[in-house]
Amino acid sequence: MADEFDVVVIGAGPAGENVADRAVRGGLTAAIVEANLAGGECSYWACIPSKALLRPIDLMGEVGRIPGLTLGPVDVDAVLARRDEAVSHFDDGGQVEWINSVPAEFVRGRGRLDGPKRVLVTAPDGSTRLLTARHAVVLATGSHAVVPPIPGLAEAAPWTSHEVTAAKSVPRRLVVLGGGVVACEMAQAMHGLGAEETTMLVRGGLLGKMEPFAGEFVAESFAEAGIVVRPGVQATKVERPQPGGPVTVHLSEGSPIEADELLVATGRRPASDDLGLEAFGLTGGRPVEVDDSMRATAITDGWLYAVGDVNGRNLLTHMGKYQARVCGDVIAARAKGERDDLPSMRDVAGAHGAPQVIFTDPQVCAVGLTEAEARARGFDVRVVEYDLGRVTGAYLLGDGYRGRAKAVVDERRRVLLGVTFTGPGVAELLHAATIAVTGEVTLDRLWHAVPSFPTVSEIWLRLLEAYGL
Repeated sequence: MADEFDVVVIGAGPAGENVADRAVRGGLTAAIVEANLAGGECSYWACIPSKALLRPIDLMGEVGRIPGLTLGPVDVDAVLARRDEAVSHFDDGGQVEWINSVPAEFVRGRGRLDGPKRVLVTAPDGSTRLLTARHAVVLATGSHAVVPPIPGLAEAAPWTSHEVTAAKSVPRRLVVLGGGVVACEMAQAMHGLGAEETTMLVRGGLLGKMEPFAGEFVAESFAEAGIVVRPGVQATKVERPQPGGPVTVHLSEGSPIEADELLVATGRRPASDDLGLEAFGLTGGRPVEVDDSMRATAITDGWLYAVGDVNGRNLLTHMGKYQARVCGDVIAARAKGERDDLPSMRDVAGAHGAPQVIFTDPQVCAVGLTEAEARARGFDVRVVEYDLGRVTGAYLLGDGYRGRAKAVVDERRRVLLGVTFTGPGVAELLHAATIAVTGEVTLDRLWHAVPSFPTVSEIWLRLLEAYGL
């Protein structure tokens, strides 16, 4: 059976759903193909479940800083049950219903390019269905966790973000490979929920892509909680003689470690395998390069687009959704012969630096360029930093509040190139920074954006004063 739509989207995660939604809003018809659960990685094995697991840890930290309050032991079963609710018990019926209400046609199966503007879908029962796009095919297939080629690692069936966020119980002993976002968040979540021995094997420092002080604050918090961080120590071999039994991790230095589970959080790669890209001169397993309208640059007649992790621009859900809005609007405009160069129809945010939050305690959030990135790009940089604990609003949030803020300034234009905050609850400060960085608001103008007292947002005043305003 051959079906024709204006747009065919492969991948029903947040990015794919948003492409279909925007295309339909623009007057087009759309089909969206998904082999797994509609809603994608974020809804079931990443953003949503991880934050459900981290929220109790965050609250324990908050309560612990307020005299007169006590917090009893965590009910782990209740936390895991709430996580299950957050992921709809791995039932995507609600997501499918929403897709159909757009309206877009949801097609369950694995989609693969079968020619220009053609997608062959193989259903779970093995039957096939050919979908043809009048205007565009959009790849929104996300990314996969990388499992390094360490001897014995793959055979040991390690956890990735999938398994740790869906865990049915908390291991007593946990080893974590990696020091990035997933590694830090899930090490703290599992340890806070009852893991007695948590060891992180980190090639460099924690959160190495952020400003250096961010990883230092998190490392200090981990040490106080009893999480062991071993920088510069790598796994050289992994053994697990019995499936589900203890796992032994041999190290580049020191004695082997035995654990009940091993979490691999060493990065992700685009899920572009087995999409039929090779027939069009592209390489599976690599990012699909796109222009700022999300159109694949290698396809000369312009019918292929890619949004979210699969294009490699920003592996963040909110950036994938942003790209999807751009993409859906552009496709609709081009299909109707309308202007396709309106301000909303190009990825501008990615060039400024995507906002990101790491939901550890303390939280880390940033937008724009780090100092090192800004200097590498040749900007005339000036940096100002301030101790967040000295802000009155921070003191009122609890005793021993510790944090730091850093602003990277383009001296020539007197605008912010990047801002980083580290401290309890700082995620709520980020969008103001995102507006300032993306909008290129001058420092002289920011001086008149008066922060409320007594809130942590007074950090903006202190940063500007430290700059010299």
